[in-house]
Amino acid sequence: MRWHELQHAYGSAAGIPGVLSRIAWGDARVGRNALDDLALWIGELAVFDATVAAVPFLWDLAVTETVKSRAGVIGLLQTVLEHGNPPQPKVQLQAHQAVLSRRPTAAQLTHDRDPAVRAAARELVAAIDRHPGESCCPVRSGTV
Repeated sequence: MRWHELQHAYGSAAGIPGVLSRIAWGDARVGRNALDDLALWIGELAVFDATVAAVPFLWDLAVTETVKSRAGVIGLLQTVLEHGNPPQPKVQLQAHQAVLSRRPTAAQLTHDRDPAVRAAARELVAAIDRHPGESCCPVRSGTV
C-alpha cells in the first residue's frame, strides 16, 4: 500500500500504518488514543481515499480478539458509513461499500464474547441495514 500517495482530512496518509499498529498492539489507552486520531483523519469529518484503504484493516482489527479497542474500531466503521464526501462521491461510495461488503462479519461480531463488541456490532448491523446502498452517493460521469 502506498499510504504516502493517499490523503486523509489533514493531508498525507503516510502515518496511518503506524496508527493502525498502535491500535493492533497497544494497551487499552494507547489503542483508544490511536483510534481517536484515526477517526479524525479518516471518518469524523468526511471520508477520503485513505478511508477506503483503511477499512479492510479496520475489519481485521475488529475480529482480532487481542485488540483492546475492538468496540471502538467497530464504531469507527459505523462512522465511516454515516459520513460522506459530497465533492468526491466516488470516494464516498467506495468507503461505504468497503463497510457494507462485510455485513456478515458484523453480524458474526454480534455473538462475540465481549459485551461491548456485541453492542457495537449490533449498532453497525442496524446502520448497514438502514444504509441506502449506492443511492447514498450518486457518482456523476466524469467525477473523480
